[in-house]
Amino acid sequence: MERLWAPWRMSYISGASAKAYPEGTCVFCLKWQEREDAENLVLFRGTTCYMVMNLFPYTNGHLMVVPVRHTADLSALSETERLEVFALGQRGVEALTRAIHPDGFNIGMNLGRVAGAGIEDHLHLHIVPRWNGDTNFMPVLGETRVISEGLTETYEKLVRALEKM
Repeated sequence: MERLWAPWRMSYISGASAKAYPEGTCVFCLKWQEREDAENLVLFRGTTCYMVMNLFPYTNGHLMVVPVRHTADLSALSETERLEVFALGQRGVEALTRAIHPDGFNIGMNLGRVAGAGIEDHLHLHIVPRWNGDTNFMPVLGETRVISEGLTETYEKLVRALEKM
């Protein structure tokens, strides 16, 4: 049996690297209110939305665009909010392309728990970079994803890419 060693991920797996928020609070609302952008993996602040790295990524570079206003109702977004969600989505794709060179992307929203929303009370657009061959035996048979780079290293690459745009 082959072993995959990534000891640096233990703090991530154990939850020690995740900031503890009081129960009943919205992590997306708090990340907007706080100003520790690097600690919170906030990449860009717009007017009505912001871009943040996913703390529990599907693949390396997994980003989310989050409206500032707390709502789970897609139809409740104003025209300005809808436009900025997709403008930041486009900017995220461009930054990921410059920084980590994926072969493609999955982009979308999970509306409601049954649709897979981990945080169902606050809309967010997922931008998931994909590479040829990234779906292999690990996620299919082992129910395990291999993230090839630390969140901090990817964050720094994306910040540099966004600064050049």
